[in-house]
Amino acid sequence: MSATGSVAITAGVELPARRENVDLRTSDGLTLVGELALPLDADPVATLVCLHPLPTHGGFMDSHILRKAAARLPALAQLAVLRFNFRGVTSPRGTSEGAFGEGIAERADLAAAMDLVAARALPQPWLLGWSFGTEVALKWGLEQPVVGAILLSPPLHRASEAELAAWQGSGKRLVAVIPELDDYLRPAEAAARFAVVPDAEVIAVEGGRHLWVGEKQTARVLTEIVERLNPAALPLPTEWSPTA
Repeated sequence: MSATGSVAITAGVELPARRENVDLRTSDGLTLVGELALPLDADPVATLVCLHPLPTHGGFMDSHILRKAAARLPALAQLAVLRFNFRGVTSPRGTSEGAFGEGIAERADLAAAMDLVAARALPQPWLLGWSFGTEVALKWGLEQPVVGAILLSPPLHRASEAELAAWQGSGKRLVAVIPELDDYLRPAEAAARFAVVPDAEVIAVEGGRHLWVGEKQTARVLTEIVERLNPAALPLPTEWSPTA
């Protein structure tokens, strides 16, 4: 804490918000566990629906970028942030029923999340996919009433070229944030693969890596998110005053 009483916003800091554990019910009868974080003293201006990285490689609703989005953005950018575990995934929040569905069965998981968005009348929903979560967003996001999708480190392994191309002319925005040093898809290849969606924004992040480790990379990703959902909140502060 500084002499003025402000707190540096770093990895472990959770800013004030209304946080609620939620259960999502899928069309095939599963219960998924999640959390909804809302601004403390105001209505949200937009909504982030988070789709986590590959469960078979440790991805879950607490994967660090998603956890930090929920910890910071309700307070800093007046956003609602919904995180949940895909089917068969465990986190400290609990375990979602079912088993990993290779990005196919997760269609119903995304639909269940959007059912909650509709039930709570949450505004201006965007999908935020990270790695495997981008595949779910690309394959099934066009079915949902979303403004668009933000793709962090998209591998483009499971989503077909036809599924990607379908976003062109859909009226939904597509933003791909590509790390320069990604393990799967680097900026030059990404530009070629996303050429089937001329309206997509493809953003190369110098020095970025697939896992976005470190506060500099975290801040860059969160800034890209807020630039689309609530640009009036930029630049994001690096300190928080308890009286703010």
